[in-house]
Amino acid sequence: MPEITPQPPPHPSWENGWAPDTSRAPGTRRLWLAGTLAVATVVACVTAIAVSHKTPDKVSSAPPASASTDSGPGLLSFASPSASDTAAPPKGTSEMSATSPTASVSVSVSVSATATATASGAGPKSSPSGAKPSKSSPSKGSSGGSAQQPSTTQKSVRSVNYPDRYWHVSGGFVKLDAPAGSESREDSTFTVVKGLANSSCYSFRTSDGKYLRHRNFLLRADSNDGSSLFKQDATFCARTSSYSGAVMLESVNYPGRFLRHQNFQLKLVSYQNSDLYRADSAFRFVDPLA
Repeated sequence: MPEITPQPPPHPSWENGWAPDTSRAPGTRRLWLAGTLAVATVVACVTAIAVSHKTPDKVSSAPPASASTDSGPGLLSFASPSASDTAAPPKGTSEMSATSPTASVSVSVSVSATATATASGAGPKSSPSGAKPSKSSPSKGSSGGSAQQPSTTQKSVRSVNYPDRYWHVSGGFVKLDAPAGSESREDSTFTVVKGLANSSCYSFRTSDGKYLRHRNFLLRADSNDGSSLFKQDATFCARTSSYSGAVMLESVNYPGRFLRHQNFQLKLVSYQNSDLYRADSAFRFVDPLA
């Protein structure tokens, strides 16, 4: 009699009547969902890339700045200074003119008004009578000039912006002081003579025979040693100031440097296009204090 192999009973139905689908492998639904999500992600990325390539960024129509249109040099460029900051003082001559004025300071010693100064220095131009200095460039002067003209060799030198103070030899140096007593007045009185290094310019001799000269750019009184250096250090050329009746005194061996006071000390300083510099370097020749 053949042996009958018992068959397993069919899968029992769940209580809700659902029975698992045995026609496919378990987990197929999840794999299908994951694959669909991956395909959708790839399609979205490809679409985004295609759209971005079709709509490139708008390029500005304005041309880029080039070195040829820039006023500064190359990559290491600096802002070009304005005309008011770079205005150089014009070269001076002994005659007054609209382009290269100097002060026509005449003293009793015979100084030629038409001789040309050997040092072709830089000096500011004069302004009309009573005019205040300009912030940009010194105004032009007339052919007659506006510099004060001392009539004697004995003169005192007064500051424009400190009219109560005068050049005064104190401790060997020249300072800007108010007169006090007869000795102070004598030390504030000078003999204006022909320039030791240039007869068209001027030198200042003290009452004891010394001369005012610059050394280390400070103005002081020293004895004349007869050297060429001393003569040049003691020679100053008058240039017309932008203040009416005043002069600026330029060094003959340092063109472009003028005598000015700082902290009431007289020194030789390069020209600066500023109201303060023009005021500090403007002086008037007045009657001697002594």
